[in-house]
Formats: sequence, C-alpha cells, structure tokens
Amino acid sequence: MPTIPEMIDANQRNWDARTPVHTASAFYGLDGSRAPDDWFAPFEWEDLGELRGRSVVHLQCHLGTETQAFAGRGAAPVVGLDLSGASVAEARKLAAGAGLDAEFVQADVYDAVAALGGRRFDVVYTGKGALCYLPDLACWATVVRDLLAPGGLLYIVEFHPLLNSLGPVPAPDETEGELRLRNDYLGGRGPDRHESGRTYTDGPPLDRDTVSYEWRHGLGAVVTALVGAGLTVETLRETDLLPWPRFAAMERDPRSGWWRLPDDQPRLPLMFALRATRPA
Repeated sequence: MPTIPEMIDANQRNWDARTPVHTASAFYGLDGSRAPDDWFAPFEWEDLGELRGRSVVHLQCHLGTETQAFAGRGAAPVVGLDLSGASVAEARKLAAGAGLDAEFVQADVYDAVAALGGRRFDVVYTGKGALCYLPDLACWATVVRDLLAPGGLLYIVEFHPLLNSLGPVPAPDETEGELRLRNDYLGGRGPDRHESGRTYTDGPPLDRDTVSYEWRHGLGAVVTALVGAGLTVETLRETDLLPWPRFAAMERDPRSGWWRLPDDQPRLPLMFALRATRPA
C-alpha cells in the first residue's frame, strides 16, 4: 500500500491528466454552453447570502467554474485553490477570458494557509467531489478554521455519502431503475483505489495516470471534525437534487435545472449542504 503522500501525488497526476479531457467535454460546457451559475442549486445562493464585497476562497476548485460565479456576483477578492497545476492554469485562462477578477493558486488543501499567505476570508466554499480526496478530516477542518475571518462562513455542498455508497456512476450490470448499495457509507477501512481511463465527463479516455485514491466520510465524521475545530454548525440540509443524471430514470427539475428521481421512485439524499461559522 502506498503512503498517503504517494497517494496524494497520484491524485495530483490523475487530475492533471483529467484537465484537458474535462476542458474539451460537453459536460463542462466551456465553449459557452454552460454558465458558471449552472453549477449551483438555488438553495446555495439562499444559504450564502449577499456576496458583493465579501472575500471568498474556493478550495479544491478544479477548473474554477464555481469560482467564476462568485466573482460574477461581486465577491472580492475571489481565490481558487487546487492541487492540480494543469487545472489551475486552465482556471486562470478561463477567468481571464471571461473578464473576471479571480486569483488561482496551486497547493494541496492542507497547505492552503501558507500558500495563501495567512490571508483570512469571509467565505470558504468547497464540495461537489472534494471531501472524498481528504485523508484527514480533522486536519482539514483546522485549515478551514484558520482560513476564516472571525464570523466567517464555511459552506460545503457535497455529494451525499449515500450516493457514494450507490456508486458515482452506474455499474455495467445495473438494471435501469434499480438502486443497489455497492460501497461503504462509513469510513474506517482505508482509502479506495480506483483505476479507470474514463472520468465522469463525456470526454475522451485518459492517456496516462489513471489511478486515484479516495477516502469515505460519513456525515457524522464531517460534522464532528468541524465542531472539533471550533466551528459552529448552523444548518445541514439534505437534497434529492444532482447536477447531472446519475440514474437513467432521473428527470430535470423545472426550478433548478438539476436532476432528481421521479415521484414513483424512493426519495433519497443525493447531496448535502452544510453551513458553519467561525465564532467572532
């Protein structure tokens, strides 16, 4: 079994290899077919509140699609941070092309405080496939606390651990309409090793660095880590919405444009949103 630093290095190489695939994909719509706001559910803007004039850092930002939306809504300064140098380079290019003032920094999230020069922010935003790449939630929660100004807000919008237990994409033998538990919900058994030439987008297969590692975290582990770092959890919402159709039976929600299972299917939490603050 490789060491944690070796696994993080493998993840960095994997995301570097994913970047050109994702940049070319219809999924991300970087040709202008998708706007930055498309990546947000309506409840996110309600939970975040007015952003104009507030400083925002987006951890594990990948191509900076959501990061752009913060800049577009008047947040300032806006900073995106990601492990992948290729992703950061593409994010800088995309933001510049859109005429948006956003800074992008390459760093491991655990090194974010030093990489950002000890700056503190009004809002720390993260999620949508980020927490599974964290081997140590307690250390991460401490980093988040140290990035927040007193009274600052952490907002996580993340795929629900139950969705991860069902699997991020349908298995080849999955019957349409059948939901099957395939993976652990709770952590504790160590990282999962994945080797795949395909990503979650429609882009071409990877030509290198197809191995990645993920860690499972239940909701209780996330909340406990944040409370342990001294943050106050204010709200925790679960939703049956997803930004893409994970299951063949899913239908577009007319209000959000996102996807949910039809009314004759079980209602399941597929994402969660958590709002926490650093005491003033």
